Amino acid sequence: MSLLHPIAQASFTIIDREIGAHNFDPPSYVILRRVIHSTADFEFKELLQISPGAIAHMTQALRSGVPIITDVAMVSVGIQTMASRTFQNPIITALDDGSHTAPGQTRSAAGMIRAWQHCPYGLFVIGNAPTALLALCDCLQETPVPAAGVIGVPVGFVNVVESKAALAQLPVPQIRVAGRKGGSPVAAAIVNALLELAYSEEPV
Repeated sequence: MSLLHPIAQASFTIIDREIGAHNFDPPSYVILRRVIHSTADFEFKELLQISPGAIAHMTQALRSGVPIITDVAMVSVGIQTMASRTFQNPIITALDDGSHTAPGQTRSAAGMIRAWQHCPYGLFVIGNAPTALLALCDCLQETPVPAAGVIGVPVGFVNVVESKAALAQLPVPQIRVAGRKGGSPVAAAIVNALLELAYSEEPV
């Protein structure tokens, strides 16, 4: 069963024709192509960063039904359809649990900390809030429980580059976007690509 809408498939054909030379292996290219499809921005060819073994680790975790923890609802909404059509992974939106904050703490950071406390082994996806990614990085430094992985692609100007740099220092399987670019559509595109890859590798 194809997971792609015909219009998306037509868009992928255009991307394949226009992308030019690149060094992405086939699984990594599946992710890159979905990101470009969601943004119409070929610059992600230079910005997408995937740690060694991350795709295999994340797809295996998704096949096992691991929860997906997102920072904001926009990411959750963007992956609901693909998750429901593949492995029915639970989707948790950290911001929903961020009403009680410490002084100087954002709701996104508070919610991400609580989500990590309840589910440290999940796949964490940050597409909007760099404070959530910074808080998660602090948590990951403290726990012996390995996360399934981190997709760290917040967008903007304040703490964005710093949060991605903090993630890059951790040994957790990860997918990042260098610089200021990213966003919820990019985060959702990466998760959907991983679900597609995991589903395509399932035995028939």
